[in-house]
Amino acid sequence: MTWQTFLFLPVAAAAFGYSGYRFGILFRLMKAHHGKAPMRLDQLPQRITTTVVNVLGQQAVLRKKWVGIMHATIFWGFIVITAGTIEQFLNTIHSSWNLAFVGESAYSALVFVQDFFTFAILFAVAGAFYRRLVLRPEGLGKSKDANIVLIFTAALMVSIFLMNGFHLSSDQPWFQNSLPFSNFVASIITGFGLSPETQHALAVFFKWIHMLLVLGFAVYIPHSKHLHIVAAAPNTFLKHLPREKAMRPINFEDESVTQYGAAKITDLSWKDTLDYYACTECGRCQDVCPAWNTQKPLSPKLIIKDLKENLYKNKTAILAGKTDDVTPVIDNNVTEDVIWACTSCRACEVACPVFIEQTDKIYDIRRNLVMMESRFPAELQTVFKNMEINGTPWAFNNSERANWSEGLSVQTMSQNPEIDVLLWVGCAGSFDDRNKKVLRSFTSLLKKAGIRFAILGNEEQCTGDPARRAGNEYLYQTLAKANIETLNRYNVKKIVTACPHCFNTIKNEYKDFGGSYEVLHHSQFIAQLISEGRLKPSKGLDETVTFHDSCYLGRWNNVYEQPRDVIKSLPSIRMVEMKSNHEQSLCCGAGGGRMFMEETIGKRINIARTEQALETKAGIVASSCPFCMTMMSDGVKTKEMQDKVKVMDIAELIDQATS
Repeated sequence: MTWQTFLFLPVAAAAFGYSGYRFGILFRLMKAHHGKAPMRLDQLPQRITTTVVNVLGQQAVLRKKWVGIMHATIFWGFIVITAGTIEQFLNTIHSSWNLAFVGESAYSALVFVQDFFTFAILFAVAGAFYRRLVLRPEGLGKSKDANIVLIFTAALMVSIFLMNGFHLSSDQPWFQNSLPFSNFVASIITGFGLSPETQHALAVFFKWIHMLLVLGFAVYIPHSKHLHIVAAAPNTFLKHLPREKAMRPINFEDESVTQYGAAKITDLSWKDTLDYYACTECGRCQDVCPAWNTQKPLSPKLIIKDLKENLYKNKTAILAGKTDDVTPVIDNNVTEDVIWACTSCRACEVACPVFIEQTDKIYDIRRNLVMMESRFPAELQTVFKNMEINGTPWAFNNSERANWSEGLSVQTMSQNPEIDVLLWVGCAGSFDDRNKKVLRSFTSLLKKAGIRFAILGNEEQCTGDPARRAGNEYLYQTLAKANIETLNRYNVKKIVTACPHCFNTIKNEYKDFGGSYEVLHHSQFIAQLISEGRLKPSKGLDETVTFHDSCYLGRWNNVYEQPRDVIKSLPSIRMVEMKSNHEQSLCCGAGGGRMFMEETIGKRINIARTEQALETKAGIVASSCPFCMTMMSDGVKTKEMQDKVKVMDIAELIDQATS
C-alpha cells in the first residue's frame, strides 16, 4: 500500500461517511411529516421522459437562454469531469487502475471532452460571478452559499488544469495532444524551468488539492442550497402530471385526523420537504410573482427558503419525535400577510426549473388558519356565510339564479334533461350585471349553432372554488358534494362553462368526490363550433384586440390557443399581445379567493395588468373569465380609459360578428 492509498482511503471514507450521515438526517426529516401526499409512481414512461429531458437535457433551465446555458454547461461539465475524478480516485488507491482500458481512440476523446468542459465550466463560473456580483438581478438575491459553491467550482477547475499542466510538462503522456487547454497551461509551466521531479511532485500536489476539494464538496452539499444537485432529479420525477392539478382533499370522515391544514412544518407532507431540498434559489418564481411585483410580502422563493429554515430550526424536536415542541409555521418570516397575498396563479410553479409546488403549501397553511384557528381576513366571514346560506359568495338568493336568462327561453334540466350539453352558469354569470351580458351572448351563440343545452337554474350552487382556495375545505366539500349529487341525478355527461374557476374545479377536482364529466371552457367550445362551421363570424371588426390569459384557464389547464383562435376568426381583426402573455401572463389579482378580499398592501395587481394592456394601444381588452373581466374593467376605470378601451368577453365579440 502506497502512502497515497494509506492517506486517501480514510479521508475519503470520513468525507463520504459524514455526507451519508447528513443525508440520512435529511431523509429522516422528510419521513417525519404527517401531511399526506401521493407517491406518484403512475405514468412511469412519461415521468422517466420528463426527468431525462429536464435533468439531463436541462430543458426547463434553458427556458432562460443565457442563464440556462451557463447552468447547463456547469451541469454537463460536472457529469463529464466526474469520470476523470473517479479515475483519479481509482489510481490513487491502485496506480494501475484507470480508464485507458476503453481503447486509445475512446480514451483520447474522453480526455478531450473533459479538458474542453473544464475550460467551459471556468468560463460559465466567471459569467455566474458577473451576474451575481455586477448585474445582481433582484430575484437572484445575495447568497454567500452560492458564492462559496462558485469558488469551490472554480478551484476544482483550476486544480485540474494545474494537475494536468504539471503532469503533461513532466511526463509527456501519449494522450497529451488530446488536452489542448491543459497543453496551453503546460507550455506556460515549461517556461518556468522547473525540474521534471519538481513538476511531477506539483502534479501530485494539485491532484490531491483536486481530490480534497471534491471530498469537501461532498461534505458541504447536504448543508447548502446545492442540495438541489441530489434532490432536483427525484423532485422532477415526482412532479404533478399532467399540468391540470387538483388540490389534495381532506377526509373529514376519518376520525383519526385531528389537524386540518398545516399549523407546524411537520403537518406538511414529505413531498413539500423534498421541494425545500430541491430549491435552487434561482429566483425565477419571484421574478414572475404578481404579489411580489406589486410590493406584497409574498415571495415564492422566500417562502420555500423560510419553510426550509423552519424545518432545520426544529430538527432536534422532529428527530426526537417531540412534535409538541415544534414551533408554528406562521412566524416572523412566514406571516399571515404572506399567506393571504397569494393569488394562486401558479406562475411560480410554471417558472420553476425543478418543479416545486408552492401553492399546495400556502393552501395547507390557509386551511389551518381558517378551520383550526379562525384567523382570516374579515371580509371572508361574509363570503363564507353567503356560501353556506345562499350557495353563492354574494348576498343573493339562490332562487334568483336563472333571472339572467329572462326572455331567452332557456330551459332547465328539470324541464328538459335530454340535452347535448349542460351550461354551467356560475355565480358571476348568475348575479353580476356585467357577466350576465356575457352569458346572454354565449347563450345566443349556442342557439345559433343549434346546440341542445339546458341550465340547472336554482339547483346550481357555487362550485366551492372560492372557499377551497381561501382555506375552507369543509365548506367547499359541502357545496361540491351537493352539486355532484345534482349532476349525477341528471346523468350529466358534458358541461360547458364561461368561468375558468368553475371549469377547473368541476373538471379536475370533482373527480375526488365521484363527479367525472367532460368539461369544456366556453373558449374551447366556441373554437370547436367555429372549426366545425356551426358558427361563422362574418361581420368585420375593424379594431385592435389584446387578450388577457386567465390563470385558471392557462397555467392551471394549459388552454392558451383556443381563445386566440376565436378572436382571430373575426374578420378584419388586429390582434396584439401584451408583454406578459401565455405562460408569462400577469395575473389579474382575483384568484385564490382574492376576488373577495381587499388589496391594501402595495400596488393593486389589476392596475399593473391593466397598464400592460393599455401599453398595447388596443381598443378592446378581450377576456374569457368573469373575475378577470371585473378586475380589468375596474383597472380601465381607475386609469380613466373607459371611453377609449372596452373590456369584452370573447363570446360577446363572436356574437356581434355572427348572424
